[in-house]
Amino acid sequence: MSWLSSSDWQAVFLSLKVAGWATLLSLPPGLFVAYALARWRFPGRSLVNGLVHLPLILPPVVTGYLLLIGFAPNGVIGAALAKIGVTVAFSWRGAALAAGIMAFPLMVRAIRLAIEAVDPKLEQAASTLGASRIASFATITLPLILPGILAGAITAFAKAMGEFGATITFVSNIPGQTQTLPLAIYSQLQVPGGEVEAARLVVISVTLALGALLVSEWLARRIAARIAGQN
Repeated sequence: MSWLSSSDWQAVFLSLKVAGWATLLSLPPGLFVAYALARWRFPGRSLVNGLVHLPLILPPVVTGYLLLIGFAPNGVIGAALAKIGVTVAFSWRGAALAAGIMAFPLMVRAIRLAIEAVDPKLEQAASTLGASRIASFATITLPLILPGILAGAITAFAKAMGEFGATITFVSNIPGQTQTLPLAIYSQLQVPGGEVEAARLVVISVTLALGALLVSEWLARRIAARIAGQN
């Protein structure tokens, strides 16, 4: 590992930590929102859909600024969290929050498409046999959309690994605390002669992203084959 400095490896491990937590915490609400948009018809549905996809449209710096307003120590949410000893702004937790929000639309989109591909009549048939909505979803829909959930989670993870604009605006670029891979690359490019080390970090970033996508594709095929075999 001598070809990278300890601070650069720290940025790599922090990126994995941030992306992992961002994906893990985004998955339950992402699944719920995707199901609601795919199956339910309710007032304000278009507004909810627009809000979900807003991070894809807004400049990432704007998203980071809005997070800073809300979660800063003197912000509405940040002040409440500070009372229980939780700090979000300028910490790795804030980096995970920013990455999760930026990746959320991609996760929801993938899961929603998977849900819409499942015939609603399957759930209706289960309901006529006495199964509750939750039971119908857990036993019929959920197994069928597992490839979509996996694709959404891995895509969100890869997106979170590469998040830059919202992160640097919300939590700054603090080595060892909030400096993820993209921020470390940016820092190296600001230093004369840092292009070589930046290029090494780029190689690691590309490798991790491609590796995640390849694993996602492989697992999705395995799950789809198992579901087809059961049918």
